[in-house]
Amino acid sequence: QVQLVESGGDLVQAGGSLRLSCAASGSIFRVNAMGWYRQAPGKQRELVAGITQYGSTNYADSVKGRFTISRDNAKNTVYLQMSSLKPEDTAVYLCTAGVVDIGDRRELPYWGQGTQVTVSS
Repeated sequence: QVQLVESGGDLVQAGGSLRLSCAASGSIFRVNAMGWYRQAPGKQRELVAGITQYGSTNYADSVKGRFTISRDNAKNTVYLQMSSLKPEDTAVYLCTAGVVDIGDRRELPYWGQGTQVTVSS
């Protein structure tokens, strides 16, 4: 079994910053790509940022220049540093990772439960 646990969500004023963390644990052989999605009420889930196991990153246009994704492979943890936050960034932020299990050595996608980010105007 593999678990992803997010933390760091909070209520923040527009223009503020937050740092989200997501740690993977369990029967892990290797964690491949990791990423952050978000889902606002009444809207579809959207990709915010992704990072490969080699450190290559990609971002949604709406967050480029404001958000930075990074990871610590030794800790199987991915981070999302969010700056210059806007009310439209308000959403549940979900972590995802492609994890190769110790047992059968197959990669499967896993999701965390999500952490709420609320940006007030």
